Amino acid sequence: MYSDFLNVALDAAKNAEDIITSYYSNGLLNVELKDDETPVTRADTEAEKAIRDTIQNSFPDHGFLGEEYGTQEGTSPYTWIIDPIDATKNYIRKIPIFGTQIALMKNEELILGVSNAPLLNELLYAEKGKGAFLNGNPIEVSNVSKTSGAMICYGGLKWFVEKDLFTGIYNLINVTARSRGFGDFYMYHLLASGRVDTVVEAAISIWDIAAITVVVREAGGTVTDIQGQTITKDTDSLIATNGVLHSEVLSYFNEG
Repeated sequence: MYSDFLNVALDAAKNAEDIITSYYSNGLLNVELKDDETPVTRADTEAEKAIRDTIQNSFPDHGFLGEEYGTQEGTSPYTWIIDPIDATKNYIRKIPIFGTQIALMKNEELILGVSNAPLLNELLYAEKGKGAFLNGNPIEVSNVSKTSGAMICYGGLKWFVEKDLFTGIYNLINVTARSRGFGDFYMYHLLASGRVDTVVEAAISIWDIAAITVVVREAGGTVTDIQGQTITKDTDSLIATNGVLHSEVLSYFNEG
């Protein structure tokens, strides 16, 4: 039985999907650059508005933190964290690996996550204590116990260089069985469903990873920042693993 929170989050994701796929099909994206030089499309802004409106209709006292419209304070302990299109650059270039991220935080704890990749036909969702699901089917992380047999995914390498973490990711890649730079949310879909074993990112924002943090944890994995600290609204790096590998993966970035 889904909670009211999850039912509304799934409705919001579907409403966003309708907008996002419509613009993807007709090509009328209206791309602009934000102050940080990252792109935003009409679909990003309209989808986030649709998500907020859907949630607010059911929970008018809840707050919001979104990539496109920022913070809206609520009067309850609940805050929804939204990325209407994670991987907008893929979306613009007609690469079908993009998705909507919706998470719910109570006080400072993430308790719900929905990650919807419509063109991949992958809808992942989870609530704290209730397990993780892909298209309605339970999922869990892998049981790979050695990095020598593991597959690792990683985010943009330039961020590892800028944060003086390149040696760590280079050495880790060299000891793992396979590595791929899928980037963005999709790496975590693969991790939560046991298709890869480790994900490392040197630069993220909370709306990038809030939803998948809940999903990976509920699938049996472990998620921290790159120093091993718990996820907060200020988290700006990430290591997610099947749990078994977590301490070893952390050691590559925190030697001494």
